[in-house]
Amino acid sequence: MNKLVARQRLVMTFTFFSMFFGAGNLIFPPFVGAQAGSATIPAAIGFIVSAVGLPILGVLAVTFAGGFDKLASRVSPKFALFLGVAIMLTIGPCFAIPRTATTSFEMMVAPFVPSSYGWLAQLIYSLVFFTLAFLFAQHPEKLSKVLGRFMGPLLLVLIAVLFIACLIHGIGTPANPMGDYSTNQIARGFLDGYQTMDTLAALNFGAIIALNIQAQGVTRQEEVQRSTILAGFVAGGLLLAVYAMLGHAGALTGAAVPGLATGADVLTVLADRLFGKAGLVLLAAIFVLACFNTCVGLIACVGEYFHTLVPSVPYPAFAGFFAAASMLISNLGLADILRLSVPVLNALYPVAILLICLSFVPELEQRHPLVYPLCIGCTALQSVAAALPLGPLSALAKALPLGAVGFGWVLPAAVGILAGMLLRPTPHEP
Repeated sequence: MNKLVARQRLVMTFTFFSMFFGAGNLIFPPFVGAQAGSATIPAAIGFIVSAVGLPILGVLAVTFAGGFDKLASRVSPKFALFLGVAIMLTIGPCFAIPRTATTSFEMMVAPFVPSSYGWLAQLIYSLVFFTLAFLFAQHPEKLSKVLGRFMGPLLLVLIAVLFIACLIHGIGTPANPMGDYSTNQIARGFLDGYQTMDTLAALNFGAIIALNIQAQGVTRQEEVQRSTILAGFVAGGLLLAVYAMLGHAGALTGAAVPGLATGADVLTVLADRLFGKAGLVLLAAIFVLACFNTCVGLIACVGEYFHTLVPSVPYPAFAGFFAAASMLISNLGLADILRLSVPVLNALYPVAILLICLSFVPELEQRHPLVYPLCIGCTALQSVAAALPLGPLSALAKALPLGAVGFGWVLPAAVGILAGMLLRPTPHEP
């Protein structure tokens, strides 16, 4: 087969969407809307740039470069290994995978279990959840048969039902911005987009989609790349539509019930007011589907990555290990997982953003090879220092221009680019 037919392309699109759309994608857009209120549009613009635009650019960057390792090796091979492992642990067992089970548990099970037995219920739920996810992830090249054909479309239908009911009934008028969204809504929305972790995931998800395309019989590498890019673009369009729906619903709900603490609370109030108990069941189904879809995709992605690094260890062994580790970490609870993830994401995201953006200026690699290591190095120095508690060094990093709004890495990145264009690498001795 030389190329996919229309139906197969649609299945790949839904597979891509299902892998991206997980816990963070559900809980943060409505929270942005609830906090931003009448300023939801500028806040949503910032959120969409980092939660849709950057992931799609990430898919393009990795596809054109021939893989994440080839792209990151433009800085150095050791950097490619370090960043790859750091990203995989972040979107894998440390944060993103455990969050899928914890979020879905809090929406589906926690409201119906006495608090004294909550820990036991969560342990049992996480054990069942990750056992099923591990089994589904045993054949990453066949994910499209489950995620693309059934779960992805069903998830979109459930979200559409919730949004249409919100439009028909109407539960409030957007209020004034509050909290972190009182000012700088675009910047705040951009930073909250980090919590989806999709830009980090995009640097590796393309490889899983490529495996699924090849499993359909497509052998030409050019066609595999073209189909991957097309699926990424259409999946980005679906994400954009869903974020717009959830953000608008959050703005209306936040006005009707101010002071909601999380996006999960926003959606719970919305579903309850629209449908009563049936709405909570609908919402639980949305959360479980979204979280399970992403969990399966992430286990497959992380397992494939480490199997490639250490071929002597079979893929199922890695997938099982990371599923078990994620199960244990998920029992820390959603609040602790989110709290611990913020500094790590703030440290990694600027590096990923610059790596993606530089890839679209191909002459830099040939004409100015020092741009990559100097730009990424300067960016990482600031982002890591600003994100972690490093005393005076952190204070200095945050004191840079735009540091107060989370963009202190922009100036170091610009300095790195300029220095890389002016300097020449030292020639190697024969």
